[in-house]
Amino acid sequence: MLKKVLLLALQMSLLGAALSGNVLIWPMEGSHWLNIRMIIDELLRKEHNVTVLVASGALFITPTSQPSLTFEIYEVPFGKERIEGVIKDFVLTWLENRPSPSTIWKFYQEMAKVIKDFHMVCREICDGVLKNRKLMEKLESSKFEVLVSDPVFPCGDIVALKLGIPFVYSLRFSPASTVEKHCGKVPFPPSYVPAVLSELTDQMSFTDRVRNFISYHLQDYMFERLWKLWDSYYSEALGRPTTLCETMGKAEMWLIRTYWDFEFPRPYLPNFEFVGGLHCKPARPLPQEMEEFVQSSGEDGVVVFSLGSMVKNLTDEKANLIASALAQIPQKVLWRYKGKKPDALGNNTQLYDWIPQNDLLGHPKTKAFITHGGTNGIYEAIYHGVPMVGVPMFADQPDNIAHMKAKGAAVEVNLNTMTSADLLRALRTVINDPSYKENAVRLSRIHHDQPVKPLDRAVFWIEFVMRHRGAKHLRAAAHDLTWVQYHSLDVIGFLLACTATSIILVTKCCLFSYRKLGKTGKKRKRD
Repeated sequence: MLKKVLLLALQMSLLGAALSGNVLIWPMEGSHWLNIRMIIDELLRKEHNVTVLVASGALFITPTSQPSLTFEIYEVPFGKERIEGVIKDFVLTWLENRPSPSTIWKFYQEMAKVIKDFHMVCREICDGVLKNRKLMEKLESSKFEVLVSDPVFPCGDIVALKLGIPFVYSLRFSPASTVEKHCGKVPFPPSYVPAVLSELTDQMSFTDRVRNFISYHLQDYMFERLWKLWDSYYSEALGRPTTLCETMGKAEMWLIRTYWDFEFPRPYLPNFEFVGGLHCKPARPLPQEMEEFVQSSGEDGVVVFSLGSMVKNLTDEKANLIASALAQIPQKVLWRYKGKKPDALGNNTQLYDWIPQNDLLGHPKTKAFITHGGTNGIYEAIYHGVPMVGVPMFADQPDNIAHMKAKGAAVEVNLNTMTSADLLRALRTVINDPSYKENAVRLSRIHHDQPVKPLDRAVFWIEFVMRHRGAKHLRAAAHDLTWVQYHSLDVIGFLLACTATSIILVTKCCLFSYRKLGKTGKKRKRD
Protein backbone atom coordinates (compact mmCIF):
# COMPACT_ATOMS: atom_id res chain seq x y z
CA MET A 1 0.00 0.00 0.00
CA LEU A 2 2.83 2.35 0.94
CA LYS A 3 4.52 1.66 -2.40
CA LYS A 4 1.34 2.61 -4.27
CA VAL A 5 1.04 5.88 -2.33
CA LEU A 6 4.68 6.76 -3.04
CA LEU A 7 4.24 5.88 -6.73
CA LEU A 8 1.12 8.05 -6.95
CA ALA A 9 2.93 10.95 -5.25
CA LEU A 10 5.83 10.57 -7.71
CA GLN A 11 3.44 10.56 -10.68
CA MET A 12 1.68 13.67 -9.39
CA SER A 13 4.97 15.51 -8.92
CA LEU A 14 6.07 14.56 -12.43
CA LEU A 15 2.72 15.65 -13.82
CA GLY A 16 3.05 19.02 -12.08
CA ALA A 17 6.52 19.47 -13.54
CA ALA A 18 5.29 18.56 -17.00
CA LEU A 19 2.38 21.01 -16.84
CA SER A 20 4.43 23.96 -15.60
CA GLY A 21 5.92 26.28 -18.20
CA ASN A 22 7.84 29.51 -18.73
CA VAL A 23 5.77 32.62 -19.44
CA LEU A 24 7.13 36.02 -20.48
CA ILE A 25 5.05 39.14 -19.71
CA TRP A 26 5.42 42.51 -21.50
CA PRO A 27 3.03 44.65 -19.39
CA MET A 28 1.33 48.01 -19.85
CA GLU A 29 1.17 50.69 -17.14
CA GLY A 30 -1.77 51.78 -14.95
CA SER A 31 -4.97 49.77 -14.66
CA HIS A 32 -3.68 47.46 -17.42
CA TRP A 33 -1.02 46.24 -14.98
CA LEU A 34 -3.65 45.49 -12.30
CA ASN A 35 -5.40 43.10 -14.70
CA ILE A 36 -2.30 41.33 -15.93
CA ARG A 37 -1.12 41.03 -12.33
CA MET A 38 -4.18 38.88 -11.57
CA ILE A 39 -3.27 36.60 -14.48
CA ILE A 40 0.33 36.42 -13.23
CA ASP A 41 -0.82 35.39 -9.75
CA GLU A 42 -3.00 32.63 -11.18
CA LEU A 43 -0.17 31.39 -13.41
CA LEU A 44 2.10 31.28 -10.37
CA ARG A 45 -0.55 29.39 -8.40
CA LYS A 46 -0.55 26.80 -11.20
CA GLU A 47 3.24 26.51 -10.80
CA HIS A 48 4.31 28.27 -13.99
CA ASN A 49 7.52 30.31 -14.02
CA VAL A 50 6.75 33.94 -14.92
CA THR A 51 9.18 36.64 -16.02
CA VAL A 52 8.05 40.29 -16.26
CA LEU A 53 9.94 42.83 -18.38
CA VAL A 54 10.01 46.16 -16.52
CA ALA A 55 11.47 49.48 -17.68
CA SER A 56 13.66 51.32 -15.18
CA GLY A 57 11.32 54.31 -15.49
CA ALA A 58 8.13 52.31 -14.80
CA LEU A 59 5.45 54.19 -12.88
CA PHE A 60 3.11 51.56 -11.39
CA ILE A 61 4.93 48.27 -11.99
CA THR A 62 6.79 47.54 -8.77
CA PRO A 63 9.01 44.43 -8.60
CA THR A 64 8.22 42.03 -5.74
CA SER A 65 9.95 38.91 -4.49
CA GLN A 66 7.87 35.80 -5.06
CA PRO A 67 8.87 32.24 -5.85
CA SER A 68 8.79 31.53 -9.61
CA LEU A 69 8.32 35.27 -10.38
CA THR A 70 11.22 37.15 -11.96
CA PHE A 71 11.40 40.84 -12.85
CA GLU A 72 13.88 41.71 -15.61
CA ILE A 73 14.57 45.43 -15.25
CA TYR A 74 16.04 47.09 -18.33
CA GLU A 75 17.38 50.63 -18.63
CA VAL A 76 15.50 53.42 -20.45
CA PRO A 77 16.63 57.06 -20.87
CA PHE A 78 13.85 58.55 -18.74
CA GLY A 79 12.36 58.38 -15.25
CA LYS A 80 8.88 58.16 -13.78
CA GLU A 81 8.38 61.89 -14.30
CA ARG A 82 8.30 61.40 -18.09
CA ILE A 83 5.54 58.78 -17.84
CA GLU A 84 3.60 60.98 -15.42
CA GLY A 85 3.96 63.92 -17.82
CA VAL A 86 2.60 61.92 -20.78
CA ILE A 87 -0.35 60.71 -18.69
CA LYS A 88 -1.06 64.25 -17.43
CA ASP A 89 -0.99 65.67 -20.98
CA PHE A 90 -3.27 62.87 -22.13
CA VAL A 91 -5.84 63.52 -19.38
CA LEU A 92 -5.82 67.32 -19.72
CA THR A 93 -6.04 67.20 -23.52
CA TRP A 94 -9.01 64.85 -23.29
CA LEU A 95 -10.80 66.96 -20.67
CA GLU A 96 -10.27 70.15 -22.68
CA ASN A 97 -11.33 68.59 -26.00
CA ARG A 98 -13.91 65.96 -25.06
CA PRO A 99 -15.35 64.79 -28.40
CA SER A 100 -18.78 65.91 -29.54
CA PRO A 101 -20.33 66.08 -33.05
CA SER A 102 -19.04 69.65 -33.43
CA THR A 103 -15.55 69.15 -31.93
CA ILE A 104 -14.64 65.65 -33.07
CA TRP A 105 -12.13 66.77 -35.74
CA LYS A 106 -10.29 69.04 -33.29
CA PHE A 107 -10.37 66.28 -30.67
CA TYR A 108 -8.59 63.80 -32.93
CA GLN A 109 -6.07 66.42 -34.03
CA GLU A 110 -5.16 67.30 -30.44
CA MET A 111 -5.12 63.69 -29.26
CA ALA A 112 -2.87 62.71 -32.18
CA LYS A 113 -0.19 65.05 -30.77
CA VAL A 114 -0.35 63.48 -27.31
CA ILE A 115 -0.39 59.93 -28.66
CA LYS A 116 2.64 60.75 -30.81
CA ASP A 117 4.53 61.67 -27.60
CA PHE A 118 3.36 58.38 -26.07
CA HIS A 119 4.74 56.48 -29.05
CA MET A 120 8.09 58.22 -28.69
CA VAL A 121 8.28 56.91 -25.11
CA CYS A 122 7.23 53.46 -26.37
CA ARG A 123 10.04 53.49 -28.92
CA GLU A 124 12.62 54.21 -26.23
CA ILE A 125 11.16 51.34 -24.19
CA CYS A 126 11.38 49.05 -27.23
CA ASP A 127 15.02 50.02 -27.77
CA GLY A 128 15.69 49.27 -24.09
CA VAL A 129 14.89 45.60 -24.73
CA LEU A 130 15.57 44.94 -28.41
CA LYS A 131 18.95 46.71 -28.44
CA ASN A 132 20.04 45.11 -25.17
CA ARG A 133 21.91 42.12 -26.58
CA LYS A 134 22.72 40.67 -23.17
CA LEU A 135 19.05 40.74 -22.12
CA MET A 136 17.84 39.24 -25.42
CA GLU A 137 20.37 36.41 -25.11
CA LYS A 138 19.19 35.76 -21.55
CA LEU A 139 15.55 35.68 -22.69
CA GLU A 140 16.41 33.29 -25.50
CA SER A 141 18.20 30.91 -23.14
CA SER A 142 15.18 30.91 -20.78
CA LYS A 143 13.15 28.83 -23.27
CA PHE A 144 9.86 30.67 -22.89
CA GLU A 145 6.74 29.05 -24.31
CA VAL A 146 4.49 32.11 -24.67
CA LEU A 147 4.59 35.90 -24.35
CA VAL A 148 1.61 37.91 -23.02
CA SER A 149 1.45 41.62 -23.87
CA ASP A 150 -0.89 44.57 -24.50
CA PRO A 151 -1.33 45.82 -28.10
CA VAL A 152 -1.61 49.42 -26.86
CA PHE A 153 2.08 49.07 -26.06
CA PRO A 154 4.06 47.96 -29.18
CA CYS A 155 7.06 45.62 -29.46
CA GLY A 156 5.99 42.66 -27.35
CA ASP A 157 5.19 40.91 -30.61
CA ILE A 158 8.68 41.65 -31.97
CA VAL A 159 10.26 40.09 -28.88
CA ALA A 160 8.05 37.00 -29.27
CA LEU A 161 8.94 36.54 -32.95
CA LYS A 162 12.64 37.01 -32.24
CA LEU A 163 12.41 34.37 -29.51
CA GLY A 164 10.40 32.09 -31.81
CA ILE A 165 7.43 31.78 -29.43
CA PRO A 166 3.69 32.46 -29.83
CA PHE A 167 2.15 35.53 -28.22
CA VAL A 168 -1.19 36.43 -26.64
CA TYR A 169 -2.76 39.88 -26.27
CA SER A 170 -4.64 41.13 -23.20
CA LEU A 171 -6.62 44.35 -23.78
CA ARG A 172 -9.78 46.39 -23.20
CA PHE A 173 -9.46 47.97 -26.65
CA SER A 174 -6.74 49.60 -28.73
CA PRO A 175 -6.91 53.29 -29.76
CA ALA A 176 -9.95 53.55 -32.04
CA SER A 177 -9.93 49.73 -32.24
CA THR A 178 -7.55 50.08 -35.19
CA VAL A 179 -5.62 46.99 -34.11
CA GLU A 180 -8.67 44.74 -33.64
CA LYS A 181 -10.24 45.88 -36.91
CA HIS A 182 -7.28 46.12 -39.28
CA CYS A 183 -4.80 43.73 -37.64
CA GLY A 184 -7.11 41.28 -35.87
CA LYS A 185 -9.57 41.31 -38.84
CA VAL A 186 -12.64 41.73 -36.60
CA PRO A 187 -15.66 43.10 -38.51
CA PHE A 188 -16.92 46.52 -37.32
CA PRO A 189 -20.21 47.22 -39.17
CA PRO A 190 -20.81 50.97 -38.57
CA SER A 191 -24.56 50.48 -38.99
CA TYR A 192 -24.94 49.01 -35.51
CA VAL A 193 -21.49 48.68 -33.86
CA PRO A 194 -20.69 52.00 -32.15
CA ALA A 195 -17.19 53.32 -32.75
CA VAL A 196 -14.94 53.29 -29.71
CA LEU A 197 -14.94 56.70 -27.95
CA SER A 198 -18.15 57.74 -29.72
CA GLU A 199 -20.33 57.25 -26.59
CA LEU A 200 -22.99 55.76 -28.85
CA THR A 201 -24.94 52.54 -28.31
CA ASP A 202 -26.13 49.85 -30.71
CA GLN A 203 -29.51 51.64 -30.90
CA MET A 204 -28.67 54.49 -33.29
CA SER A 205 -30.86 57.01 -35.08
CA PHE A 206 -30.00 58.08 -38.63
CA THR A 207 -27.98 61.07 -37.37
CA ASP A 208 -26.18 58.77 -34.89
CA ARG A 209 -25.25 56.42 -37.74
CA VAL A 210 -23.92 59.35 -39.76
CA ARG A 211 -21.84 60.41 -36.76
CA ASN A 212 -20.70 56.82 -36.21
CA PHE A 213 -19.69 56.41 -39.86
CA ILE A 214 -17.67 59.65 -39.76
CA SER A 215 -16.07 58.65 -36.42
CA TYR A 216 -14.81 55.36 -37.86
CA HIS A 217 -13.20 57.03 -40.84
CA LEU A 218 -11.66 59.84 -38.78
CA GLN A 219 -10.22 57.30 -36.35
CA ASP A 220 -8.83 55.20 -39.18
CA TYR A 221 -7.21 58.25 -40.74
CA MET A 222 -5.69 59.63 -37.52
CA PHE A 223 -4.51 56.42 -35.93
CA GLU A 224 -3.31 54.66 -39.07
CA ARG A 225 -0.95 57.58 -39.63
CA LEU A 226 0.47 57.05 -36.15
CA TRP A 227 0.65 53.24 -36.44
CA LYS A 228 2.41 53.52 -39.82
CA LEU A 229 5.25 55.40 -38.14
CA TRP A 230 6.16 52.01 -36.67
CA ASP A 231 6.35 50.11 -39.96
CA SER A 232 9.99 50.93 -40.65
CA TYR A 233 10.90 50.16 -37.01
CA TYR A 234 9.24 46.74 -37.23
CA SER A 235 10.90 46.00 -40.59
CA GLU A 236 14.35 46.89 -39.25
CA ALA A 237 13.85 44.96 -35.99
CA LEU A 238 12.66 41.79 -37.76
CA GLY A 239 15.10 42.07 -40.66
CA ARG A 240 12.46 41.89 -43.41
CA PRO A 241 9.84 44.20 -44.95
CA THR A 242 6.74 44.12 -42.74
CA THR A 243 4.27 46.38 -40.94
CA LEU A 244 3.15 46.81 -37.37
CA CYS A 245 -0.33 45.62 -38.34
CA GLU A 246 0.89 42.49 -40.11
CA THR A 247 3.00 41.57 -37.07
CA MET A 248 0.25 42.25 -34.52
CA GLY A 249 -2.10 40.14 -36.64
CA LYS A 250 0.02 37.10 -35.76
CA ALA A 251 -1.34 37.09 -32.17
CA GLU A 252 -2.65 33.63 -31.31
CA MET A 253 -5.35 34.81 -28.86
CA TRP A 254 -6.88 38.15 -27.96
CA LEU A 255 -8.13 38.25 -24.35
CA ILE A 256 -10.69 41.09 -24.24
CA ARG A 257 -11.28 42.51 -20.76
CA THR A 258 -15.07 42.85 -21.17
CA TYR A 259 -18.03 40.48 -21.40
CA TRP A 260 -21.62 40.46 -22.66
CA ASP A 261 -22.84 41.98 -19.39
CA PHE A 262 -21.03 45.10 -20.62
CA GLU A 263 -20.74 44.80 -24.41
CA PHE A 264 -23.45 45.25 -27.02
CA PRO A 265 -23.93 42.15 -29.23
CA ARG A 266 -21.54 42.24 -32.18
CA PRO A 267 -19.46 39.92 -34.39
CA TYR A 268 -16.12 38.57 -33.20
CA LEU A 269 -13.67 35.87 -34.29
CA PRO A 270 -12.87 32.52 -32.59
CA ASN A 271 -9.48 33.68 -31.32
CA PHE A 272 -11.07 36.59 -29.43
CA GLU A 273 -12.06 35.54 -25.90
CA PHE A 274 -13.96 37.73 -23.40
CA VAL A 275 -12.54 37.74 -19.86
CA GLY A 276 -14.09 40.88 -18.35
CA GLY A 277 -14.05 41.03 -14.55
CA LEU A 278 -11.19 38.55 -14.16
CA HIS A 279 -9.88 40.66 -11.25
CA CYS A 280 -13.15 40.60 -9.27
CA LYS A 281 -13.42 38.62 -6.03
CA PRO A 282 -15.93 38.09 -3.23
CA ALA A 283 -15.81 40.87 -0.64
CA ARG A 284 -13.55 40.41 2.37
CA PRO A 285 -14.11 41.94 5.84
CA LEU A 286 -13.31 45.67 6.08
CA PRO A 287 -10.73 47.13 8.48
CA GLN A 288 -12.36 47.57 11.90
CA GLU A 289 -12.44 51.40 11.87
CA MET A 290 -13.93 51.46 8.36
CA GLU A 291 -16.49 48.79 9.26
CA GLU A 292 -17.60 50.85 12.27
CA PHE A 293 -18.10 53.90 10.03
CA VAL A 294 -20.10 51.83 7.53
CA GLN A 295 -22.27 50.32 10.29
CA SER A 296 -22.97 53.79 11.69
CA SER A 297 -24.93 54.56 8.52
CA GLY A 298 -27.90 52.53 9.74
CA GLU A 299 -30.59 51.72 7.17
CA ASP A 300 -29.50 54.57 4.87
CA GLY A 301 -26.30 52.73 3.93
CA VAL A 302 -23.17 54.11 2.31
CA VAL A 303 -21.92 55.56 -0.98
CA VAL A 304 -18.46 54.64 -2.26
CA PHE A 305 -16.63 57.36 -4.22
CA SER A 306 -13.40 56.96 -6.19
CA LEU A 307 -11.97 58.64 -9.28
CA GLY A 308 -9.31 55.96 -9.69
CA SER A 309 -5.58 55.81 -9.03
CA MET A 310 -4.56 58.39 -11.64
CA VAL A 311 -6.61 61.35 -10.31
CA LYS A 312 -5.15 62.27 -6.93
CA ASN A 313 -6.85 65.65 -6.38
CA LEU A 314 -9.19 68.28 -7.83
CA THR A 315 -9.36 72.06 -7.81
CA ASP A 316 -10.65 73.56 -4.54
CA GLU A 317 -13.77 74.77 -6.33
CA LYS A 318 -14.57 71.37 -7.82
CA ALA A 319 -13.82 69.52 -4.57
CA ASN A 320 -16.14 71.84 -2.58
CA LEU A 321 -18.86 71.49 -5.21
CA ILE A 322 -18.72 67.69 -4.82
CA ALA A 323 -18.46 67.83 -1.02
CA SER A 324 -21.52 70.11 -0.85
CA ALA A 325 -23.62 67.60 -2.82
CA LEU A 326 -22.43 64.66 -0.71
CA ALA A 327 -23.28 66.51 2.50
CA GLN A 328 -26.97 66.65 1.47
CA ILE A 329 -27.61 62.89 1.27
CA PRO A 330 -28.53 60.76 4.29
CA GLN A 331 -26.00 58.06 3.39
CA LYS A 332 -22.47 57.96 4.79
CA VAL A 333 -19.80 58.49 2.10
CA LEU A 334 -16.34 56.91 1.81
CA TRP A 335 -14.36 59.12 -0.59
CA ARG A 336 -10.93 58.17 -1.85
CA TYR A 337 -9.23 61.56 -2.12
CA LYS A 338 -5.66 62.76 -1.49
CA GLY A 339 -6.19 66.48 -2.07
CA LYS A 340 -6.82 69.30 0.40
CA LYS A 341 -9.82 68.67 2.67
CA PRO A 342 -12.78 70.58 1.17
CA ASP A 343 -14.29 73.29 3.39
CA ALA A 344 -17.80 72.08 2.46
CA LEU A 345 -17.11 68.51 3.59
CA GLY A 346 -20.11 67.17 5.55
CA ASN A 347 -20.05 65.11 8.73
CA ASN A 348 -21.35 62.14 6.73
CA THR A 349 -18.25 62.03 4.49
CA GLN A 350 -14.92 60.43 5.34
CA LEU A 351 -11.79 60.95 3.21
CA TYR A 352 -9.28 58.13 2.64
CA ASP A 353 -5.94 57.95 0.82
CA TRP A 354 -6.90 54.43 -0.20
CA ILE A 355 -10.00 52.27 0.09
CA PRO A 356 -10.58 48.51 -0.36
CA GLN A 357 -12.92 49.28 -3.26
CA ASN A 358 -13.94 45.72 -4.12
CA ASP A 359 -14.69 44.90 -0.47
CA LEU A 360 -16.74 48.08 -0.02
CA LEU A 361 -18.75 47.46 -3.20
CA GLY A 362 -19.50 43.97 -1.93
CA HIS A 363 -20.71 45.24 1.44
CA PRO A 364 -24.49 44.84 1.96
CA LYS A 365 -24.83 48.48 3.10
CA THR A 366 -23.42 49.97 -0.14
CA LYS A 367 -26.18 51.78 -2.05
CA ALA A 368 -24.26 53.45 -4.89
CA PHE A 369 -20.82 53.89 -6.44
CA ILE A 370 -19.57 57.24 -7.74
CA THR A 371 -16.95 56.30 -10.32
CA HIS A 372 -14.81 57.81 -13.05
CA GLY A 373 -15.82 54.84 -15.21
CA GLY A 374 -12.58 52.85 -15.39
CA THR A 375 -13.14 49.28 -16.58
CA ASN A 376 -11.83 47.76 -13.34
CA GLY A 377 -14.21 49.76 -11.13
CA ILE A 378 -17.14 49.24 -13.51
CA TYR A 379 -16.63 45.48 -13.33
CA GLU A 380 -16.38 45.43 -9.55
CA ALA A 381 -19.72 47.27 -9.45
CA ILE A 382 -21.23 44.79 -11.95
CA TYR A 383 -19.83 41.85 -9.97
CA HIS A 384 -21.49 43.05 -6.75
CA GLY A 385 -24.65 44.50 -8.37
CA VAL A 386 -24.13 48.14 -7.35
CA PRO A 387 -25.70 51.01 -9.39
CA MET A 388 -23.39 53.83 -10.46
CA VAL A 389 -23.09 57.59 -10.86
CA GLY A 390 -20.55 58.08 -13.62
CA VAL A 391 -18.15 61.06 -13.68
CA PRO A 392 -16.05 60.08 -16.73
CA MET A 393 -12.94 62.03 -17.67
CA PHE A 394 -10.82 60.42 -20.39
CA ALA A 395 -9.96 57.37 -22.51
CA ASP A 396 -12.56 54.58 -22.36
CA GLN A 397 -14.35 56.09 -19.33
CA PRO A 398 -17.09 58.07 -21.21
CA ASP A 399 -17.75 55.02 -23.39
CA ASN A 400 -17.91 52.72 -20.36
CA ILE A 401 -20.47 54.94 -18.64
CA ALA A 402 -22.46 55.17 -21.89
CA HIS A 403 -22.69 51.36 -21.84
CA MET A 404 -23.89 51.33 -18.24
CA LYS A 405 -26.45 54.08 -18.94
CA ALA A 406 -27.80 52.10 -21.90
CA LYS A 407 -28.19 49.06 -19.64
CA GLY A 408 -30.02 51.11 -17.00
CA ALA A 409 -27.41 50.75 -14.25
CA ALA A 410 -25.90 54.27 -14.19
CA VAL A 411 -26.53 58.01 -14.40
CA GLU A 412 -23.85 60.32 -15.82
CA VAL A 413 -22.75 63.80 -14.76
CA ASN A 414 -20.22 65.93 -16.63
CA LEU A 415 -17.23 66.80 -14.44
CA ASN A 416 -16.55 70.02 -16.38
CA THR A 417 -20.06 71.47 -16.24
CA MET A 418 -21.81 69.83 -13.28
CA THR A 419 -23.21 71.74 -10.33
CA SER A 420 -23.82 70.45 -6.80
CA ALA A 421 -27.48 70.11 -7.76
CA ASP A 422 -26.57 67.92 -10.76
CA LEU A 423 -24.52 65.51 -8.67
CA LEU A 424 -27.13 65.46 -5.90
CA ARG A 425 -29.92 64.74 -8.39
CA ALA A 426 -27.92 61.90 -9.96
CA LEU A 427 -27.19 60.34 -6.56
CA ARG A 428 -30.82 60.53 -5.44
CA THR A 429 -31.98 59.02 -8.72
CA VAL A 430 -29.62 56.04 -8.50
CA ILE A 431 -30.32 55.42 -4.80
CA ASN A 432 -34.08 56.02 -4.72
CA ASP A 433 -35.19 54.68 -8.11
CA PRO A 434 -35.29 50.88 -7.65
CA SER A 435 -34.85 50.21 -11.38
CA TYR A 436 -31.13 51.11 -11.19
CA LYS A 437 -30.48 48.58 -8.45
CA GLU A 438 -32.58 45.98 -10.29
CA ASN A 439 -30.62 46.49 -13.51
CA ALA A 440 -27.28 46.36 -11.68
CA VAL A 441 -28.31 43.08 -10.04
CA ARG A 442 -29.46 41.74 -13.42
CA LEU A 443 -26.04 42.48 -14.92
CA SER A 444 -24.43 40.83 -11.89
CA ARG A 445 -26.46 37.66 -12.44
CA ILE A 446 -25.40 37.59 -16.11
CA HIS A 447 -21.76 38.07 -15.10
CA HIS A 448 -21.83 35.24 -12.55
CA ASP A 449 -23.78 32.89 -14.82
CA GLN A 450 -20.78 31.67 -16.84
CA PRO A 451 -19.60 28.06 -17.23
CA VAL A 452 -16.00 29.10 -16.52
CA LYS A 453 -14.77 32.05 -14.45
CA PRO A 454 -13.11 34.85 -16.49
CA LEU A 455 -9.71 34.41 -14.82
CA ASP A 456 -9.77 30.64 -15.37
CA ARG A 457 -10.73 31.22 -19.01
CA ALA A 458 -7.86 33.68 -19.54
CA VAL A 459 -5.30 31.33 -18.02
CA PHE A 460 -6.76 28.34 -19.91
CA TRP A 461 -6.15 30.02 -23.27
CA ILE A 462 -2.63 31.06 -22.33
CA GLU A 463 -1.89 27.45 -21.34
CA PHE A 464 -3.63 26.22 -24.50
CA VAL A 465 -1.26 28.32 -26.62
CA MET A 466 1.66 26.93 -24.61
CA ARG A 467 0.54 23.30 -25.07
CA HIS A 468 -0.09 23.60 -28.81
CA ARG A 469 2.51 26.26 -29.61
CA GLY A 470 -0.24 28.50 -30.92
CA ALA A 471 -3.89 28.39 -31.93
CA LYS A 472 -3.66 28.46 -35.71
CA HIS A 473 -6.93 26.56 -36.12
CA LEU A 474 -8.76 29.63 -34.74
CA ARG A 475 -7.05 32.07 -37.07
CA ALA A 476 -9.30 33.54 -39.79
CA ALA A 477 -8.14 33.16 -43.40
CA ALA A 478 -8.63 36.94 -43.73
CA HIS A 479 -5.05 37.37 -42.46
CA ASP A 480 -3.76 35.76 -45.66
CA LEU A 481 -5.71 38.04 -48.00
CA THR A 482 -4.68 41.36 -49.47
CA TRP A 483 -6.84 44.44 -48.89
CA VAL A 484 -8.27 44.02 -52.39
CA GLN A 485 -9.10 40.35 -51.80
CA TYR A 486 -10.52 40.95 -48.31
CA HIS A 487 -13.07 43.44 -49.67
CA SER A 488 -13.67 41.25 -52.77
CA LEU A 489 -12.71 44.16 -55.02
CA ASP A 490 -11.06 41.75 -57.47
CA VAL A 491 -14.25 39.63 -57.59
CA ILE A 492 -16.44 42.71 -57.98
CA GLY A 493 -14.14 43.97 -60.73
CA PHE A 494 -14.25 40.60 -62.49
CA LEU A 495 -18.05 40.41 -62.28
CA LEU A 496 -18.39 43.99 -63.50
CA ALA A 497 -16.06 43.19 -66.41
CA CYS A 498 -18.10 40.07 -67.22
CA THR A 499 -21.32 42.06 -67.01
CA ALA A 500 -19.90 44.84 -69.17
CA THR A 501 -18.56 42.28 -71.70
CA SER A 502 -21.95 40.55 -71.80
CA ILE A 503 -23.75 43.86 -72.32
CA ILE A 504 -21.32 44.81 -75.11
CA LEU A 505 -21.67 41.40 -76.82
CA VAL A 506 -25.48 41.44 -76.55
CA THR A 507 -25.57 45.03 -77.83
CA LYS A 508 -23.32 44.18 -80.76
CA CYS A 509 -25.39 41.08 -81.57
CA CYS A 510 -28.56 43.13 -81.47
CA LEU A 511 -27.03 45.81 -83.67
CA PHE A 512 -25.72 43.18 -86.07
CA SER A 513 -29.13 41.48 -86.23
CA TYR A 514 -30.87 44.82 -86.65
CA ARG A 515 -28.57 45.80 -89.54
CA LYS A 516 -28.95 42.40 -91.16
CA LEU A 517 -32.73 42.58 -90.87
CA GLY A 518 -32.63 46.10 -92.31
CA LYS A 519 -30.62 44.97 -95.34
CA THR A 520 -32.91 41.98 -95.88
CA GLY A 521 -35.95 44.26 -95.77
CA LYS A 522 -34.52 46.65 -98.32
CA LYS A 523 -33.60 43.79 -100.65
CA ARG A 524 -37.17 42.40 -100.51
CA LYS A 525 -38.57 45.86 -101.35
CA ARG A 526 -36.35 46.12 -104.42
CA ASP A 527 -37.39 42.65 -105.53
